[in-house]
Formats: sequence, structure tokens, C-alpha cells
Amino acid sequence: MHARILWSAPITLALALMAAPAVPQDAPDAQTAALLKPPSIPGQNINGMKVYIRAGLKTHFRGQHDYPQFLADWSKILTEHGAVVDGSMHAPTAAELDGVDVLVIYKGDAGYMTPAEKAALDAFVKRGGGIVSIHDALCGPDPEQFATYVGGAKKHGEINFTLDAPVSYKIVDPNHPIMRGMSEITLFDEAFYKLTWSKEAKVNVLATSVIADTPVARQAGYAGQTVPQIWTYERNAAGGKPARAFVWMQGHLYENTLNYQIETMLLRAIAWAGHRPVEELAEYKDAAPGPGVHEQSAPSRAPRRN
Repeated sequence: MHARILWSAPITLALALMAAPAVPQDAPDAQTAALLKPPSIPGQNINGMKVYIRAGLKTHFRGQHDYPQFLADWSKILTEHGAVVDGSMHAPTAAELDGVDVLVIYKGDAGYMTPAEKAALDAFVKRGGGIVSIHDALCGPDPEQFATYVGGAKKHGEINFTLDAPVSYKIVDPNHPIMRGMSEITLFDEAFYKLTWSKEAKVNVLATSVIADTPVARQAGYAGQTVPQIWTYERNAAGGKPARAFVWMQGHLYENTLNYQIETMLLRAIAWAGHRPVEELAEYKDAAPGPGVHEQSAPSRAPRRN
């Protein structure tokens, strides 16, 4: 009598798998790859330059130093203009800066850094990462050190500001692409005047302002003096790639960050700092609405007055 072998389903499947050619676990098939691919979202440019916004907790009075509102508004503005945006209200870690083209800082006293925060910023700048500094981001305990990142800085605690006062711009480099078409507007804001400049490289001043004759500025001896308020800065960190920074020292009143000319200037500055074509963000064309999306529902914002 011959023995009969009964093949169970699990045994049959196991033998079939043993005979099949090995497939690397990290090589999903076409169907799985399609499921893993993020969906295309109308209004977003997933291939755009990567921007990280460092904001902070709200300080000062109503309408002033509204860092959280900047994070909320400008994450939308930059997305509408073709950027990929992330951000937080803390100093970004090295992991958070991985792949980022430009770090935008609108947060008071960003010059205060822990050793780990400084190391992350140093590594970011060394690989050519750009920085856009707004208002009092360039303030801290060691202005000489922070000036190496953005060209100029101010020391926390020193009397070096006009408080609420007119800031009238004199554009001294109208041919710079960041300033293209910008008029010499006057903002009601705050100007800084006692600055420490970088010893590693010179700044390229784009606009200056005559310091208003306020009691504080008069006491410090700076009333009537002409001081840079907008500039660019380029340097090569030791053993690194060329890095760019842009500084706009106003923004004491949050609404000025949404001034039409200032918004355009900042969009150009972010692209410039990221070594991109300067109009990449400012002249970005919105993606066409997806199927079933009406034109009026696409992101839009009414033009603002100067």
C-alpha cells in the first residue's frame, strides 16, 4: 500500500513562496507605490522651495510683535506663492532644518540660543541655508556673534530704538532685484540705530532712514542720523557654501508686514536668500483649481494699500 500525502493550503503556499524570486522589502509594487504617493492638492506646489518660519509667543501691546499671527498668515501667503512651509514657535532643531532653503525669523531676541540651537543654525548656514530676519529677531546678548549670521545685530537692553515713530525709507540700491519698483514709503513703526556690524563680510545696504527725533533717540544722540534699515549680507562659513541673509528692521506694528510693497519685498528676499530666481515667489502663478472647484473658491487676497 502506498502512503498518500495530503497537501494542506498553508504548506502549498509556503512552497510557492520558497520557489518565487525574492522581492526586496523596500521595493513596493506599482499599486503600493501609488497608494504611498501623497495626493496632489489644488493650490499647493509640493516641489516649491522649502521655508521654515520661526515665530514666538506674542509680546507687547495689541497689534505689536504679533509673532503667532505672522506664522499663521505667512504660512498661507508663502504657500499661495508656491513655497512649501513649515514653522513653529521654538528654535528649529537640526532635523527640522533638514532640507530647508530659508529660515524666516520673526521673533524677538533670537540671538539667545542654547548650544544645541546654535549648532543647528551653524550647520544650516554652513550648507548654504538662507536667513530672513525681521524686526527685533537680530537682538540678543552677543550682537557681534549674531551679526555673523545676518550682517548686523543689536544688544538686548541697550537704548537703541525710536519707539512708535515715522520711518521714511531712502532707497540707496534701487537696482537690486529685491527692491525693484519699490517706492520710498513711510511706515509708522520703529527704527533701530545702535548696531554691531559683522567683521566677516560687509552688508549691502538697500534702504536707510533718518532716525526720528523722539525723546529716546535724542537722549541716545541718534536723532537725525541716517541708519541702514534694510540690507542683504553674504558670507562663506569656514569650509561651507555661500550663505545669504536679508534684514528688514521694521515690523514692530504687525500690520506693516502685510503692506503690499513690504510683502512683495519679503517674497523676493526669501527667494533671493534661498539662491532662487528673485521673482520665483512674488510672481508665482496659482495652480488651476482642481475638478469641481469653482474659481471663486481658490485662494485669493485683495490687494492692500501702501
